[in-house]
Amino acid sequence: MNEILYEGKSKIVYSGEDNESLLIKFKDTATAFNGKKKEELLEKGQLNAEISNIIFNYLSKNGIKTHLLKVIDERSVLVKKAEIVMVEVIVRNIAAGSFSNKYGVPEGTVLNNTIIEFSLKSDELGDPMINESQITAIGIASKDEIYEMKESALKINALLSDLFDKAGITLVDFKLEFGRTREGIILCDEISPDSCRLWDKETGKKLDKDRFRRDLGDVLGGYREVLRRLKNVC
Repeated sequence: MNEILYEGKSKIVYSGEDNESLLIKFKDTATAFNGKKKEELLEKGQLNAEISNIIFNYLSKNGIKTHLLKVIDERSVLVKKAEIVMVEVIVRNIAAGSFSNKYGVPEGTVLNNTIIEFSLKSDELGDPMINESQITAIGIASKDEIYEMKESALKINALLSDLFDKAGITLVDFKLEFGRTREGIILCDEISPDSCRLWDKETGKKLDKDRFRRDLGDVLGGYREVLRRLKNVC
């Protein structure tokens, strides 16, 4: 029986098949505002797992190194064990959410260039923004690792922007997590409507976690639509 090693807001991490792997199970819990808003949404974990698996397989086929080893069941995956780099890499193509609020840029404004930001992975501190000098100064990552994460993030952005465009979806922004292995830096965690802003290209309808954050209703309907469209183009 797999031992529970860690339980987060949206996933449970178990011991894997050996010392080099972990089993991750996606939960139905929806959270926002660092866990201040919380609700159980039956089927959410399965939807996120399916969407993330499609995306990770697509990225792997296009040269991105990821932690995904194999799909175990509808909401569980076996992944390569990695030492998580304790920053989230945020990629922005269009102004939305906290970026719009912070800088006074109207939501929906197409940015002149892709923005890459970092936030410290710390629920206790509220995931504060952190810059590259601060990351190296306190030993979170080296300059080479930061460069590698940024380059990978830009490649992922190009690949996913194209994929979602074919699915009739605009990739507004998203966050990534990376980990260290003996083979170098790899993509970890998940890519799903929980970690991306995804808008319908024609109507602008939000198909992501903002439906939960902003009380827009039919959260799972948005996630199901993303999954349906990805299956049609992958």
